[in-house]
Amino acid sequence: MEENCIFCKIARGEIPSATLYEDEDFRVILDLGPASKGHALVLPKTHAANLFELPDETAQKALVVAKRVAACLKEGLHADGLNLVQNNGAAAGQTVDHFHIHLIPRYQNDTVNVTWQPGELSEAEKEEILKLFQ
Repeated sequence: MEENCIFCKIARGEIPSATLYEDEDFRVILDLGPASKGHALVLPKTHAANLFELPDETAQKALVVAKRVAACLKEGLHADGLNLVQNNGAAAGQTVDHFHIHLIPRYQNDTVNVTWQPGELSEAEKEEILKLFQ
């Protein structure tokens, strides 16, 4: 736990939250600045600034917890879909340096914008990227 991390404090229960789910490793809370009705955050109780610092075992468990809570939100709120969003670094939109997953229920014709304009994969970029994994 990081002493000055707000998500660590919430995960420990030091700061009150609307907790939807809790176990020994995670707390899932409603986001105070929701993108849509039911927007929740999956918070590990152990501190990792981002995905790259997160232990593999915690990453695996995080997706299981996200799936369980997302299914409940989608069914219970009659959402038409759901986005899982996980940002790493300021350039990607991360504003709190504690790994977390956003669960964002989606409704037909809502105003949530988690999209991009598809680009085109050039042959040169494809070859450059493929070389990273050889």
